[in-house]
Amino acid sequence: METAAEEANGATEAVAGNEEEVTSQEGLEIISLKKGDTVKGTIVKIEDNQAYVSIGYKYDGVIPIRELSSVQLDNAAAAVEVGQEVECKVVSINDNKESLVLSKRAVDSEKSWEDLEKYFASQEAFEVTVADVVKGGLVADVGARGFIPASMVERHFVEDFSDYKGRTLRVKVKELDRENSKVILSAKEVLEEEFEANKQKIMSELSEGQIIEGTVQRLTQFGAFVDVGGVDGLVHVSEIAWNHVEKPSDVVSEGEKVKVKVLKVDPEKGKISLSIKAAAPGPWDSAAGKINIGDVVTGEVKRLVNFGAFVELLPGVEGLVHISQISHKHIGTPHEVLKEGQEVQVKVLDFNPSEKRVSLSIKETEEAPAQAARPERSNNRDRAPKEVLNNPNVSLSNEGLSFTLAERFGDKLDKFKGNN
Repeated sequence: METAAEEANGATEAVAGNEEEVTSQEGLEIISLKKGDTVKGTIVKIEDNQAYVSIGYKYDGVIPIRELSSVQLDNAAAAVEVGQEVECKVVSINDNKESLVLSKRAVDSEKSWEDLEKYFASQEAFEVTVADVVKGGLVADVGARGFIPASMVERHFVEDFSDYKGRTLRVKVKELDRENSKVILSAKEVLEEEFEANKQKIMSELSEGQIIEGTVQRLTQFGAFVDVGGVDGLVHVSEIAWNHVEKPSDVVSEGEKVKVKVLKVDPEKGKISLSIKAAAPGPWDSAAGKINIGDVVTGEVKRLVNFGAFVELLPGVEGLVHISQISHKHIGTPHEVLKEGQEVQVKVLDFNPSEKRVSLSIKETEEAPAQAARPERSNNRDRAPKEVLNNPNVSLSNEGLSFTLAERFGDKLDKFKGNN
């Protein structure tokens, strides 16, 4: 009995020992794998065109560079690093050749489409890293190949995208087609929303009459756009300088810092009107000590109008030469004797800086021409005798008339004198 019991106990212990050995062997035995399985592992080595992954199998798996990312990579190190945990799908396995090919891209793609569909539905912004610059735009790895068209990268036109590779951008999903693996992203829309939010904030803090500093961003034919804290305001060409400006680029340049005065803020239209000239002392403020009544100065004809000519005496200070003060001779229009851009001598007749008015004269700087002598009236006696008519008793000349009367009444006159 005891012997039988001892034998039974020995058999039990032997079975238990065998079970531990099997368990131990199972712990050491590599897990079974088949194509399509999803496994987790750690990157243990990186070469230019592949990465090695330890997944607890009897040999390491390999992720070819094409299976690391959904976008084209220059080398494997651009996608993973040693020590990084990754999740992969088994592409192929061959124990005889100890070949285990894995795909990180396949797992990332499956997960990403779920996230992309959520982002598309909510229009929530998220960050991506630009993986490549291609013709027509940028490419980002979002689990799938995400494309950002050139027109959807920035709020402004970009000519060269070569330095965008590696940049982090905030984007929104604009188009999504899983069947055709099409993902269109837009960074511009995120920037537009951020800009509008910031614009409203800045505009609420601006007040008319405020003088602030800004940076000239863009120049056009009609003015200059100045950045005043992330928002552009327009300085019309007429508000750039006190003197006449033909084109903004003659006075300011892009990137230049300028002081501007806020003329108007319109939050509804999103417009800000600014003035550079109003933020600086006006030319009339300093003209008082430079212009005096009676002075004869040189100026430039700036404008000709029907009633006279406007002559610039100092930058931004113009005076009027009335048409009656242009020439000593009578003229119909100023254009008869003057032209724009012509330099002229003028005399200051009146100066009122508070009203920004100067009256000028050109003719008073010139000597008046001598007046031609008028012909004197001739006496009757100097007049040539008119032709005597054939009738001896009628003459149109005084001489002829007196002669005829003397002949006819002379004897009677003599008698009258004798009686007296």
